[in-house]
Amino acid sequence: MYQIYWTAFCALLTKEINRFMRIWVQTLVPPAITMTLYFIIFGNLIGSRIGDMEGVSYMAYIVPGLIMMSVITNSYSNVASSFFSAKFQRNIEEILVAPVPNYVIILGYVVGGLVRGLLVGIIVTAVSLFFVRLQVEHWWAVIITLVLTSVVFSLGGLINAVYAKTFDDISIIPTFVLTPLTYLGGVFYSISLLPEFWQGVSKINPIVYMVNAFRYGFLGISDVGIWASFSVLIGFVVVLYAIAYRLVSKGVGLRT
Repeated sequence: MYQIYWTAFCALLTKEINRFMRIWVQTLVPPAITMTLYFIIFGNLIGSRIGDMEGVSYMAYIVPGLIMMSVITNSYSNVASSFFSAKFQRNIEEILVAPVPNYVIILGYVVGGLVRGLLVGIIVTAVSLFFVRLQVEHWWAVIITLVLTSVVFSLGGLINAVYAKTFDDISIIPTFVLTPLTYLGGVFYSISLLPEFWQGVSKINPIVYMVNAFRYGFLGISDVGIWASFSVLIGFVVVLYAIAYRLVSKGVGLRT
């Protein structure tokens, strides 16, 4: 029985990887170009005027945040677009009636988003090496944060796809929620520079914890506690998985 589940998971994962690899010019190259522009404008041009940030160069300071931003965006968009396409084309019904548990279906899509997020993260990291010499203080923090963050937003993308009724609906959350939260998540600045009230407000933003945990892995500095960051990440994984599982099990927006 478990062999069947494993085969189903591998089939879903292979489909997801093939899907974004076939159009790698559209899925993997644009993040590299976008991040290169960020490095040039914010790192070289503006960073040279800002100077150091918490004891490191401004360029080195923003690199972890930019990598995390690309991972968040691509993990989310991969699952949201893929799952909604399957729903729109009625392919998802064939998967739902297969003798496979719902958690295997969810896992297949989420790991697909994780793979794309990790690939984009590696590409952006490689691009950053042309602009700054990276150091990694804690590999374990880098890996754990990268994986958990990608899983969080892959699950978020799946939930968005479940509720979406048109292709336009899957762009609403990235445009009006993810983008503002990311830019206000400490990617380009330390929240310690903000007034005390706004520091408290910033800590409501979950992306603050993700960016700072990732930055801690690279630079050994963080505006929030590393274990608090991991707690937030794990909490989001559990909650979003529970929501996704319930939605898929009930067939919300999936069965006609």
